[in-house]
Amino acid sequence: MGKSDFLSPKAIANRIKSKGLQKLRWYCQMCQKQCRDENGFKCHCMSESHQRQLLLASENPQQFMDYFSEEFRNDFLELLRRRFGTKRVHNNIVYNEYISHREHIHMNATQWETLTDFTKWLGREGLCKVDETPKGWYIQYIDRDPETIRRQQEQERKKKQDLDDEEKTAKFIEQQVRRGLEGKELEKPVYTELNRENEEEKVAFNLNKGASTSIAASSKTSSGLGPNALKMVEGAVKRKESAHSSGQSKEKKKKSALDEIMELEEEKKRTARRDYWLQPEIIVKIVTKKLGEKYHRKKAVVKEVIDKYTAVVKMIDSGDKLKLDQTHLETVIPAPGKKVMVLNGGYRGNEGILESINEKRFSATIVIDSGPLKGRRVEDILYEDISKLA
Repeated sequence: MGKSDFLSPKAIANRIKSKGLQKLRWYCQMCQKQCRDENGFKCHCMSESHQRQLLLASENPQQFMDYFSEEFRNDFLELLRRRFGTKRVHNNIVYNEYISHREHIHMNATQWETLTDFTKWLGREGLCKVDETPKGWYIQYIDRDPETIRRQQEQERKKKQDLDDEEKTAKFIEQQVRRGLEGKELEKPVYTELNRENEEEKVAFNLNKGASTSIAASSKTSSGLGPNALKMVEGAVKRKESAHSSGQSKEKKKKSALDEIMELEEEKKRTARRDYWLQPEIIVKIVTKKLGEKYHRKKAVVKEVIDKYTAVVKMIDSGDKLKLDQTHLETVIPAPGKKVMVLNGGYRGNEGILESINEKRFSATIVIDSGPLKGRRVEDILYEDISKLA
């Protein structure tokens, strides 16, 4: 078999060996070539292509070192921010995870000789909080991203608004209770003296439905108490009707108060925001540079959303499919009159028609075009909360 045969045993062995990470000392950063052993690295250093790269670097070595240092710093901080957030973590843990990526920038091509020097530099520049312990250096990322600061301010404002809504709800319930107590008339019991004409007569008490009457055994006494008993029964019936009507009015008041509380809760849900916004069948733009110029600032259609924060997108130009995080994407604002989808806020998931764009406030006005809210006009909705439909 020929030397260049793809399926030859030697070619297969070379591909197996080239998989995974190799030793960092046999990597040439200028040529971005990884050698498997010392002999291969030596041969590469003597090659013509390597010599040309050295001649280019010798013309302005500081420029190349600054470029590699900046790339190393940006990638390291991006990993620290995405992977660990603002947690305190050992610097060696972050570095080991960083170098596990095969195409990373090697530290021997930067201005820092050791990881400790790089950690101290991060502390001096104010990019991270660093502290030295017997176990080594620990770093903590300081998030100064304007978007993060704005999100924190919005969360604080939302908490304050929730507290104000709770206070308003408590005051409203208190007013309803006070109003209900004012409308209710307390009935005072009337006590009468029990008179018996004959000591031998038996007294019977009728306690049916709250009405108490005394009925004498003799016909004479019963005939004498007839009109009074009738009046007492009528009074009991009237009291029962008034109590029933007051109970109904109180129930209506309670029902109206409950309805208003439910409306307040719905209004709070309507203003609630989430930290994920991806939806299928929307058009997005790729903003990350890590995929190269082929995909940078290109538009794609979201085909599938995975775990709320990740999407499988299909490029509009080439038809390639990519799996990207939502931080690597941004929304696309169409021309007025086109269809959009609301991605965040109380109208999340509704489709609408873009009516106008306010460039000074980075917001837009849309008209809801689907669902029970069809026809509703929503103003000052942020660019990041809507995107063009495919």
